[in-house]
Amino acid sequence: MLNYLWSGMILIGILFAAFSGKMPDITTAALDSSKEAVTLCITMMGVMSFWTGLMGIAEKSGILKMATVRLSPLIHFLFPELPKDHPAEKPIAANIIANVLGLGWAATPAGLEAMEELQKLEEDRRLGKAAGPVRKRGVASNEMCTFLIVNISSLQLIPVSVIAYRSQYGSVNPTAVVGPGIAATAVSTGAAILFCRIMDRKS
Repeated sequence: MLNYLWSGMILIGILFAAFSGKMPDITTAALDSSKEAVTLCITMMGVMSFWTGLMGIAEKSGILKMATVRLSPLIHFLFPELPKDHPAEKPIAANIIANVLGLGWAATPAGLEAMEELQKLEEDRRLGKAAGPVRKRGVASNEMCTFLIVNISSLQLIPVSVIAYRSQYGSVNPTAVVGPGIAATAVSTGAAILFCRIMDRKS
């Protein structure tokens, strides 16, 4: 659907430029945007590599494991049906930490790993190897839905990506978004958790 949407917008823009005599402007904009996109990608690659590397160091040094233990009460509050010391705890904790630091790139691999572990838990429940409600094949579990919603709402203390974008485009104070970002994401995460609790009780 998005492919059709973007293709249609591009086509409409080109047709409008052709009929209004602004094709040279379209060509110039396309070239400038391509150059800017490459520059932005290089900048973001550096930021991503730096923070992803820090996450890797935290995992190798045991900091991530310690953080998982610290976050265990929060994880079991969010996922009450998740068995204690389940393998999904570590990637869930890594995902939460990465999101809090505004590292969407570093959060994605941990999020995929967490979903895989939650899927294995669902399979174990179907085979009677784990306790918890059993759902039809192809239906997401409560844990999966909660994880996805909390991940999307994404509480952020340091929106690294937004700060990097603002710095790239010459903002006088790139970190000015930190306060509003914390407020906005705290509200969104609180609403997400409340929604999950209500839906869990209904189910």
